[in-house]
Amino acid sequence: MSSSLAEIPVDFEPLDILCVAPHPDDAEISVGGSLLKWHRMGQRVGVLDLTSGEPTPFGTPEIRRSETQVATKLLELDFRLNLGLPNRSLEATLDHRRAVAEVFRLTKPKVILAPWPEDAHPDHVAATQMIEAARFWSKLTKTNMAGEPYHPPRIFYYWSIHLKIQPEPAFVVDISETIDEKMRAVEAYASQFVTGRTLTFPTALDDIRDRARYWGWAIGKGYGEPIGSREVLCVNDLGAVTGLKLGT
Repeated sequence: MSSSLAEIPVDFEPLDILCVAPHPDDAEISVGGSLLKWHRMGQRVGVLDLTSGEPTPFGTPEIRRSETQVATKLLELDFRLNLGLPNRSLEATLDHRRAVAEVFRLTKPKVILAPWPEDAHPDHVAATQMIEAARFWSKLTKTNMAGEPYHPPRIFYYWSIHLKIQPEPAFVVDISETIDEKMRAVEAYASQFVTGRTLTFPTALDDIRDRARYWGWAIGKGYGEPIGSREVLCVNDLGAVTGLKLGT
């Protein structure tokens, strides 16, 4: 797990998927099962945390870093970096946009995962605005930004939503085989989900697992994680999409 942009070497092996999270634990809550599944399928997967996530009622920067290290190992991530931007006052400023764009230029992800843009949490809304702008900036020439010009081909959106809404996803990832590891990665953040919290059902952990069960039910599987898209997707293989055996 890196803590400085300078730690990304110029010859860094490009990522297939980079999840950008406003706070450490957002990636685990939203797409932890998917990230681990994709890694085990042979894809290079990483997380960019924008802030430390602190202060919180029962956390400290040191505790949160330790929890993040445990979660990172559980999800078998190929890359993780924290930009150290201001928690609780995250803004889509030009400086913040530049910092994210430089990570894109240095890690060259094919797919970016960002928070769903409609949310009650100001950090999440600002993060998505910043990510989308940084994706555009990443391709700019005639600039002194670190790295070479690069435009990530795709951006999708994950559910880390504080509003009680369920937007229509573009697709749902079957995480039946990784749900237990996902939950262990979430539980690694004890300062957020265990310490000082009630153990009466339903707990915050119950809610996270039950939402995954709902999305699994929606696709006829055990557990799932929804992914959104603002752009139309190309589909050629209906067998792969439906899970049905088509043809001879």
